[in-house]
Amino acid sequence: MKELSEIRQELHDAILREIDLSREVSDEEIEEIINRAVISAGKKEYLSLEDKRRLMRELFDSIRKKGVIQSLIDDPRVTEIMVNGTENIFVERDGALFLWDKRFESKETLNDVIQQIAAGSNRVVNEASPIVDARLENGSRVNIVMNPVALNGPVITIRRFPEKPIRMEDLIKFGSITPEVVEFLRKLVISGYNIFVSGGTGSGKTTFLNALSSFIPEETRVITIEDSAELQIQGIPNLVTLETRNANVEGCKSITMRDLIKSSLRMRPDRIIVGEIRDGAAFDFLQAANTGHDGSLSTGHANSAKDMLSRLETMVLMAGMELPLQAIRRQIASAVDIIVHLGRLRDKSRKVLEIVEITGYEDGEITYKSLYGFDGRKLKKEGELTATDKLERGGFI
Repeated sequence: MKELSEIRQELHDAILREIDLSREVSDEEIEEIINRAVISAGKKEYLSLEDKRRLMRELFDSIRKKGVIQSLIDDPRVTEIMVNGTENIFVERDGALFLWDKRFESKETLNDVIQQIAAGSNRVVNEASPIVDARLENGSRVNIVMNPVALNGPVITIRRFPEKPIRMEDLIKFGSITPEVVEFLRKLVISGYNIFVSGGTGSGKTTFLNALSSFIPEETRVITIEDSAELQIQGIPNLVTLETRNANVEGCKSITMRDLIKSSLRMRPDRIIVGEIRDGAAFDFLQAANTGHDGSLSTGHANSAKDMLSRLETMVLMAGMELPLQAIRRQIASAVDIIVHLGRLRDKSRKVLEIVEITGYEDGEITYKSLYGFDGRKLKKEGELTATDKLERGGFI
C-alpha cells in the first residue's frame, strides 16, 4: 500500500496536467478536478473518509494557496512563520516560538509555493536572483532566500500583521506607551514635526508608524514609499502608495526607494512616509524633509536614538554623495525633529523606551534633548515612560 504522501504527490502532478493553463480557472473548477481525482484514487488504494478530506484540502492549498503553511497563514494568532528548507518550519504564535510538526514533502512543492508568492507580488526569484521581498494577499511581509545563497534549501520568512491595525488606544492597553505621551505625539504629528521611529528587529516599528499616522489630518495628501507594502494607513482619502520593483529577466529596470522618493516630490505631497530606510535613500529622505514636506515619517533599525543618528550618517554616505561629515550632520539636524525609540524587553513586551528632540547643530555636533525615557525602576515589573529634562551633547547627539 502506498504512503499518503506518495498518493498526494501523484495526484498533485496528475491534477496539474489536467488543468487548462491557457485560461483563467476558477476555484470551483479546481475543487471539482481534485474531488474527481481523490475519489478515483480511493478506488485503487484504501483511503478513509478523513484521508480523502485531508487530501482534498492539502491538494487545493498546494495548487491554489500556499501548501502546508496555508493553515498557519490563516491563523490570526500566528505572527511569524519561518520555513528553513523542507525539513523545519518554526512558528511564533501568541508570542511563543516552536517547531511545527508539519513539513514540505519535497523541494519541488516548496519551490511551487515560493514561485506563487513571488508572482503574486510581481517579483522574480531564482538562482540568478535568489533574494526577494514580497507580500501576501493579507498584507503579510515575505522574505525569500533561494539556493545557492541558502545552503539548507529555500528559506521563507513571513511576518504577519494584524488584520485590524493596532491603534494608539491598543498600545496604551498593552502598556507600550502612556496616555500622556500619546497626547504629546498627537500634537507633534498634527503640527507637522518630522518624526523618525527607531528600534531593533521585531520591536514594532511598522505597527507604531501605522498608529502614529492615524493622527495625520484627513485633508492631507500623503504618499507612502516602501520596499514591500506593509503600512495600513487609514482615514486619509488622498493617499498614494508606492512600492519598489526589482529588475527582471524581461528587461524591466529596478525602481529603488531613492527613485520613488525623488518621484514623490513631483506628486504634490503634503507628507511623505517612508516605511523603512536601509541605505542611501536616507539622503533623499533628508532632502525631502528639508524642502517643505513637514510631517514626514520613517523608520530605521538601531539600538538607541543615538545609534539611529549614527546610522543615518552612514546611510547618507552609502548614497555615494561626497559630502563632508559636517554637512551631513547639518542636514540631519535640520530634517529630523523627533526620534521615538522602541524596544522589546525580556518579557517579550514592546515598549517606547525613549523620545528625544533634535535641538540643533553646534560646534560640529548634533545636539538633542531627551524628552521621555523608560524608567525600569518606576514599576516592579513593567517600568514606565517618564518625562525627563536632560540636554546632552557630543558625538552624534
